[in-house]
Amino acid sequence: MPDLLTKKEQKELLKIARTTIASYVTDRSIPSVASELPGLNLHSGCFVTIKQKGELRGCIGNFVSEKPLYLLVQEMALSAATRDPRFYPMKASDLADFTLDISVLSPLQKTESVEKIQVGTHGIYITKGNYHGVLLPQVATEYGWDREQFLNHTCVKAGLPEDAWQGECDIHIFTAQVFGE
Repeated sequence: MPDLLTKKEQKELLKIARTTIASYVTDRSIPSVASELPGLNLHSGCFVTIKQKGELRGCIGNFVSEKPLYLLVQEMALSAATRDPRFYPMKASDLADFTLDISVLSPLQKTESVEKIQVGTHGIYITKGNYHGVLLPQVATEYGWDREQFLNHTCVKAGLPEDAWQGECDIHIFTAQVFGE
């Protein structure tokens, strides 16, 4: 995915995410934000990832949005900090040491062939019935996975057997512009 956002726009989105998390955790307020920067007004999906000491602390996102990107980033930052079911909601003591990554997503594309999945370029969204799981493109690279391992882990995240991708699952791929602090 070509870089949609300038460095200035990326910094602004990271600032919005950090300010929102700090404000909400500190006094349960959500700051009012606005932006005239063109990229921040795109309608695109995104994920916000929070890490502490290099470890995952929260990650929530949406594939599509009717809102401008800067408002979706604010919403997903708040959700990653307080609503990720894998972690307790962030507390004031957590504000001293966390970093943010934002992944701005391309639209989902259904793929009929797993051979089209390029590790490090594509993220995977797998669905089967009421089960669904997603892993961002950078996850496979961070763990050194090949395509099959990436598919297996996405299935496990969806609550499916690791080889479910070989059967009747819908597999969608996407790319992301990823940036962080």
